[in-house]
Amino acid sequence: MYTAYRHEPFTDFTKEENIKDFQQALEKVEGYLGDDYPLLIDGEKVTTDDKLVSYNPANKEEIIGTVSKATPELVDKAFDAATRAFETWRHTNPTARAEVLFRAAAIMRRRKHEFSALLVKEAGKPWKEADADIAEAIDFLEYYARQMIELKQGKPINSRDGEFNQYVYQPMGAAVTIPPWNFAGAIMVGTTVAPLVTGNTVLLKPAEPTPVIAAKFVEILEEAGAPKGVINFVPGEPSEIGDYLVDHPKTSIITFTGSRATGLRIYERAAVVQEGQQHLKRVIAEMGGKDTVVVDNEANLDTAVDAIIQSAFGFSGQKCSAGSRVIVHEDVYDEVVERVGERTKALIVGDPASKDTYMGPVVNQKAFDKITGYIEIGKEEGRLITGGDADNSKGYFINPTIFADAAPDARIMQEEIFGPVVAFAKAKNYDEALDIANNTEYGLTGAVISNNSEHLEKAKHHFHVGNLYFNRNCTGAIVGYHPFGGFKMSGTDAKAGGPDHLLQYLHPKTISQML
Repeated sequence: MYTAYRHEPFTDFTKEENIKDFQQALEKVEGYLGDDYPLLIDGEKVTTDDKLVSYNPANKEEIIGTVSKATPELVDKAFDAATRAFETWRHTNPTARAEVLFRAAAIMRRRKHEFSALLVKEAGKPWKEADADIAEAIDFLEYYARQMIELKQGKPINSRDGEFNQYVYQPMGAAVTIPPWNFAGAIMVGTTVAPLVTGNTVLLKPAEPTPVIAAKFVEILEEAGAPKGVINFVPGEPSEIGDYLVDHPKTSIITFTGSRATGLRIYERAAVVQEGQQHLKRVIAEMGGKDTVVVDNEANLDTAVDAIIQSAFGFSGQKCSAGSRVIVHEDVYDEVVERVGERTKALIVGDPASKDTYMGPVVNQKAFDKITGYIEIGKEEGRLITGGDADNSKGYFINPTIFADAAPDARIMQEEIFGPVVAFAKAKNYDEALDIANNTEYGLTGAVISNNSEHLEKAKHHFHVGNLYFNRNCTGAIVGYHPFGGFKMSGTDAKAGGPDHLLQYLHPKTISQML
């Protein structure tokens, strides 16, 4: 028997020993900055001359590491290896597959601060955000391992007299995993090991800004006993191998987290049956959000202010769950805007290697340009309360920015900015606030701050999001506690970290035997 699942505790950085340990982890990571990482194909390290270069977004002159790029020819070799390995891995005892994840979780737990420190350097995450990211990665390993053990016998179904019926699950084939850079620990790990533990084999193409942490995790999977060919590491440019991975006739599953535009492109291309393909591809996609915090006139305003700031500015707003819109009842609107603005001005923006930094940089120049472009749009569409300025001379720093008095259909209220920008709109009453909250094409997360139980009950039925939070921020889903996924254009709502997520990677099979 395995112990009951409980999520990995977060590190208490008020304790001096934890601060010291994390600083030592940062020093350890600094000791291997600039290292080169190969591909992994069929258990073999493969080095190419063409490299992805990972930079520190807080110090763009600092190279985190270089990673070999895969070519279409190498992708073919990875698919061949994954297809061969699938014939053995699919029949491996599910408990044995789960134990690979348990061992990987134990290794990652022992190196938790090191991986968190690597996120500080490679993704620009402040200490607490990085620590939570790696805790979630460990959670995915522990949770999905237990879920696979529960599923290994299938589900009970009825049998008539004279027959014996079974309902079992079987894996599908080679899975292509395309994770994002913003949760380069948690989502990268979760979307890699979910297909793996269910008996599929995996080609992992990490996000271009954060390939080093993915390379380090692949090393952990090898150490934990993943057989050759079961995990293949194929970094590269989307323009060179992205479509090739999606289109490949040996691809059975594509799991993607990223932008709406890319997700829709994958969804469309995956529907095309290629020459030699004898199956329909399954796409599991999470495509972002335009998430809303609703503040009722019967709300605790201290709770509201905390929730808005955490939702909008945690990890510089670079979360698909970030609360980038706030709809406030007109009775309390002015007070909420003023209080959030004053608190936001006090936030510390800087290098996340410093313990006291609340908000670090955005990930790269592309993100910097997009976000500052939206800030200029916001200056035309709303009233600037604070922020609105940026500096990319050393790193990609943008001050937390608040706009008030935005129209519900303004671009800054409708389009995903993916940065530290939040817009406020006023509602005449609670019903109008919910209507505005629902007026985007996304439906990922949302929060309602209210002490009115009838209003909360109404939101359960009328606030059309996959993850709804009451009297707290709309970010920070925990594996096994808040299964995560959204409606509408936010994706396929596969509910990562939930009790039925692994079913996305399995075919159910009915077996009927006459007695």
